[in-house]
Amino acid sequence: MADQKDQPRSNQLNIEISEEVADGIYSNLAIITHSSSEFVLDFVRVMPGVPKAKVRARILLTPQHAKRLMRALADNVQKYEAAHGAIREGEVPEVPMGFGGPTAQA
Repeated sequence: MADQKDQPRSNQLNIEISEEVADGIYSNLAIITHSSSEFVLDFVRVMPGVPKAKVRARILLTPQHAKRLMRALADNVQKYEAAHGAIREGEVPEVPMGFGGPTAQA
């Protein structure tokens, strides 16, 4: 008879991630919209002086998953601040973001 530790747990989830997804996507702007049945999170990378930006990733969530995500993110921010100090928010930048330097022209 096999040991219990060799048996897969029914409450365990094996999650795989491809190399492409593991690289991640940088975003400095998130746009959140919702309907009665879903939340849509669009992640955008805004470049300095460029008035146009593409959505780099879109995540669709049920309202229940959106609320769980909100709680999990708040919990992680709290733990981060406990370990590293308060996160300073600063001013909310205007879109397009002005990072300084010359404005790009095409």
